[in-house]
Amino acid sequence: MGKPPSEPSPSPVTENPWRDWRAATPARVALGRAGAGMPTDETLRFGWAHAMARDAIHAALDVAKLEDALRTQGWTVECVHSRAADRTTYLRRPDLGRQLDAGDDARLRAAAAAAPGGAHCDVCIVIGDGLSSLAVERHAAPLLAALRPHLPPGTRFAPVVIASQARVALADEVAEAFGATLAVMLIGERPGLSSPDSLGIYLTHSPKRGRHDAERNCISNVRPEGLSYDTAAFKLAWLMREALRRGATGIALKDESDLAVLESPTSVVPSIQGNP
Repeated sequence: MGKPPSEPSPSPVTENPWRDWRAATPARVALGRAGAGMPTDETLRFGWAHAMARDAIHAALDVAKLEDALRTQGWTVECVHSRAADRTTYLRRPDLGRQLDAGDDARLRAAAAAAPGGAHCDVCIVIGDGLSSLAVERHAAPLLAALRPHLPPGTRFAPVVIASQARVALADEVAEAFGATLAVMLIGERPGLSSPDSLGIYLTHSPKRGRHDAERNCISNVRPEGLSYDTAAFKLAWLMREALRRGATGIALKDESDLAVLESPTSVVPSIQGNP
C-alpha cells in the first residue's frame, strides 16, 4: 500500500493585507519585511528615490531651454541671479538666495522705467529653480500655457523672470523692481522620496523686501501625479484675481476657488474674470 500524499509545505511568504493601499498612494507604505529588515527590492527603491531627490537638488536649471519655451508661448523673458554665486553657496546660505544680485536689480529697474507707462504693472511672474530644477524644467512652461486661457485682457504683466539660485522671497525684490502689484513665484519644492519634481506657487500682494510667509498664498505639488496643470492654473488665476480685487494675500485671502466651480452654471471651469 502506497504512502498517502504529503501535505504541501506552508509558503515562507506571508501576504501583507496592506499591499492594496500601495495602488492608491506613492507614499512608502506596506513595505513588508525580510526577517528583521526590509526586502531587498524595497531597499533598492529607497536608494533610487534618495538619489533622485539629491540629483533634483544639485542639478542646474537649463535656463536657455526654458527661456526658449516661454518665448515660444509669447512671453517676454528676463533672466536674473540671486546673490548666491553657486549651488554650494545657495544651499549653505539661504539668505543669499532671497536677495537679488545688485547688477540685475539695477538692470530690471532701468528696463521697467524705460517701459511704456513707467515702472508699474499688475503682475510679475518669477520662475525660480529653488530646490528642484527638475520640477521647473518639467512643469513651469506647461503650467503657464494652461494659465493663459484664464488671464483677463488688459492685465499688465512684467516680463517673466527666470531666477537662478532662487528662494521664494527673491520674487519680492524682482516684482518690486517692476513696481508690480502682485508677485507670482513658480519654484521647485524641496524633493521628497516620492516627489523629486514638485512645483510650488507663491503669491504675494504688494511685494517688497521684508515680506514674510504669512503674507503669501501657496499652491503646492503641481505635477501630473499631484495637482494637474489645469487645476493649478485655475486656482492660481482665481487667487490672482481675488488678490488684485481685495488688495491682500496670505492669511487675509482664503482659497475658495472650489466654490467658484460649484457655483458655475456650466461645466466649463470659469476664467479669472468669472464668478466673484
